[in-house]
Amino acid sequence: MSDARSPAQIEADIITRREQLAVVLDEIGVRVHPKTIIGDAKAKAAQAVDRTAGRAFVAVNRTVSDVKAQFVTEEGAPRLERVIPVALLAVGVVGLLTVSARRGKR
Repeated sequence: MSDARSPAQIEADIITRREQLAVVLDEIGVRVHPKTIIGDAKAKAAQAVDRTAGRAFVAVNRTVSDVKAQFVTEEGAPRLERVIPVALLAVGVVGLLTVSARRGKR
C-alpha cells in the first residue's frame, strides 16, 4: 500500500478539517455564551427544586398516611378508642387557652 496522496487529496482533507473545526468552534461558542451558561444554571436549579419538592411531598404524604392509619381502620371506619382521647385533649387545650386569654384581658 502506498501512503502517497496527491495534492488534490491533501487540499480536500484540509478543507474537510477546516469545516469540521468551524463546526466545533461554533459549538464551543454556543456553550460558553453567557445566555447558555445562565440557562443551564437555571435548569439545574429548577431540577434541584423539583427534586427537593418531590422528596418533601413524598415525606409529607407518608407521614399523613401513617397518622391517618392511627385514627382510621383499613376499612375507613374511625378508631374511636384513639379519636375520642385526642378530641378530648384538643378540647381541653382550647379551653385552657380560652381561659388564659380571658384572664389576660382583665
